[in-house]
Amino acid sequence: MVREISQAFDHPLMRSQAMPIEGVADRLSLRDHVVTVEIGAFQAERDMTQRLSFDIVVEVRAPEADAEDDVDQILSYDRLAWAIDHELKAERLNLLETLAERIADRILAEPQALRVFLRIQKLDKGNGKLGVEIVRELGQGAVELEAEVSPKVVFVEWAVQKADGFAAWLRDEMAQQAQLVLCLDVPEARLHAADAQAQWTIDLLAIEQAAWQLAAEVDGLTVAASRTELDWALKNGMPCVWAPSKLVLDATESPEASAQGIAVWFSTQWNASASVKLGKDLPAEHTI
Repeated sequence: MVREISQAFDHPLMRSQAMPIEGVADRLSLRDHVVTVEIGAFQAERDMTQRLSFDIVVEVRAPEADAEDDVDQILSYDRLAWAIDHELKAERLNLLETLAERIADRILAEPQALRVFLRIQKLDKGNGKLGVEIVRELGQGAVELEAEVSPKVVFVEWAVQKADGFAAWLRDEMAQQAQLVLCLDVPEARLHAADAQAQWTIDLLAIEQAAWQLAAEVDGLTVAASRTELDWALKNGMPCVWAPSKLVLDATESPEASAQGIAVWFSTQWNASASVKLGKDLPAEHTI
């Protein structure tokens, strides 16, 4: 009985350790994550903010092989914080129970997640901490989630990248498009190899060099290479230029080996709201 009481008031990690699931599961945790927000069913809680503390433990599938230090192969800590932020911004809620259910659903939609232990506490309500704690398993009450990002994808030909009006066009576009991804053409000046696969790898790396150079020249533009980096940038309204070699070379179904071909592939992968090619007669755009 003493042990059960201790677990009841301890961190959710202790609960997860006391309730093992079949097979092997790793644990990912977020502790003492405090957010100030308006929430509550009582009139006195309207038009005011209060602090909420979140503790989350997610049991995830152990990788079948070495993840090779690849952030795309694991459930990122940022996804836990983003799940909280997304549900808090979606609408004002009355109940911590509702908020907990929605956050758990969103986390369980992640492909690696098996089970979620979630505690939410109100830090400013009365003399002490008032809260709720839930445990949810994969397939238990999870809902179908909406598409999270749908960027505008712009393929930029090499000649356009060097055009006088390109920088001005890009700054205007960044001001208008919160979710913007640039896919660059292969630079004309690059190394050449006799082997086709070697040449394609060289071309991809040349695109990445051009991406880094462009990001250095334009304030507010960031380079993104992995799915996690792209997802984070787009959700935070940061226009980005794609460094393509990682996703292209790791693709299970290889896209067409051309700069415009991978731009089309990227648009499909990311459910683009628009897919255009920037014409030489700036600022004209054409569908790719």
